[in-house]
Amino acid sequence: MGLVIFIIFLASIFSLILSKVKKGRGAEWAKIFRVFTIVFSISIFTYWFIKKSTVGIVKDSLSLQVINKLPQTLDFYVINNYDDNNDGILEAKHIGKIRPEYYRIEHLKMDKSDEYWIVGYLGKKNLVYFSQHSVPNKNMDQIIEIRNYINQSVKLSEIAEKQVEAYNYENVKLGIWVTLDFLLLFLNLVLLLRKRQ
Repeated sequence: MGLVIFIIFLASIFSLILSKVKKGRGAEWAKIFRVFTIVFSISIFTYWFIKKSTVGIVKDSLSLQVINKLPQTLDFYVINNYDDNNDGILEAKHIGKIRPEYYRIEHLKMDKSDEYWIVGYLGKKNLVYFSQHSVPNKNMDQIIEIRNYINQSVKLSEIAEKQVEAYNYENVKLGIWVTLDFLLLFLNLVLLLRKRQ
């Protein structure tokens, strides 16, 4: 998705430049390109937001329910312990902030992995919970109750922290690009509609 967002960014900048072309043979082509860029951008973002908003149920996935039994709200991540490219980068997902006596459900694709990790943060960077969980039966959903502050493995929790940092960094970077795309899309739309009046 990052490549598509970057292409939209470049096309939007080019569309702003083409908005200066008002006369001549290229004016009609410039207008067509600008309309196409706007329609394409809106379509891609609509599809992406709908996909992100729907429940992440994946075929043959494991349903994981994490229940917070601690007296404080914790921010949880789940890491699928499967390194597809042998590059040390694991798949991390943000489950969300879970209040005491509340739960969240996440769906994990475990077809190539038998283990996942749960990481809990108090605040932004204070890791207070880490646990490993094996999956002996992939047809049975799992319920994990967080009842104490524990770190089952200091070494693995350090790896998990790096994965969570990388995951958050990628999300921030993607958020900046999406914001820039929205700004350019808005400018292009305003200029196009203003010219038509």
